[in-house]
Amino acid sequence: MTIKIAIAGSNGRMGRMLIEATLNSPDCQLHAALDRSSSEVLGHDAGAFLGRSSGVDVTDRLDALAGADVLIDFTRPEGTLAHVAKCRELGVNMIIGTTGFDEAGSAAIEAASRDIAIVHAYNMSVGVNLLVKLLEVAAKTLATGYDIEILEMHHRMKVDAPSGTALMLGKVVADAIGRDLKDCAVYAREGITGERDPSSIGFAALRGGDVIGDHTVMFAGMGERIEISHKASNRNIYASGSLRAAAFLAGRKNGFFDMQDVLGLR
Repeated sequence: MTIKIAIAGSNGRMGRMLIEATLNSPDCQLHAALDRSSSEVLGHDAGAFLGRSSGVDVTDRLDALAGADVLIDFTRPEGTLAHVAKCRELGVNMIIGTTGFDEAGSAAIEAASRDIAIVHAYNMSVGVNLLVKLLEVAAKTLATGYDIEILEMHHRMKVDAPSGTALMLGKVVADAIGRDLKDCAVYAREGITGERDPSSIGFAALRGGDVIGDHTVMFAGMGERIEISHKASNRNIYASGSLRAAAFLAGRKNGFFDMQDVLGLR
């Protein structure tokens, strides 16, 4: 079965990766390419940056989603939520890799999943989602006597911090050891902070250059430190993971899923 793919933010870094991956997949067909109304590529063929014709012009009209099987969205919260509403109206499933949602935005996505099928993951990488499983084991084993710190680094253009992936990893660790991340997360340290609260989970965010995404979770004990890391060197990993999620959603009418479901790691 051929999966008809729509892509949001088609002129962005991830949008272009997704278009290329879709055009190169024998199981997928590019159905629509969306971008902002101010985009310089509106009306141009979505594959022009590759020097090839896709037969699909970039548009800002959300009605172009009609007939698609799934929309892949790695844009920004306000845009994604508008897409969620339209996809719910049209019966188009969604894969959401956008980060930075507030509680109301996350709730709106979950509500939409009653009518359409949604994969919402802060990271579509197969490796990162395997990391999640490793962290569950590590956190339970090292729940006592080890301080937990999460370090992430991304490119200078990223607008939210900590990254959605870092927050996801923090929640995985907190859940595994019976803590609520809202109560134990520490996002900034400055000045005279006093001794570290042993029940806390610390976050540090670095920004610079063109770093795609580095994440390290550290368990620091007395006499040893365990570090579990994932470093992305190519955005293709997110595109290939997204197409894997698209195949997972094929034929599903509704439901709320993440990449653990897609990969059978739940």
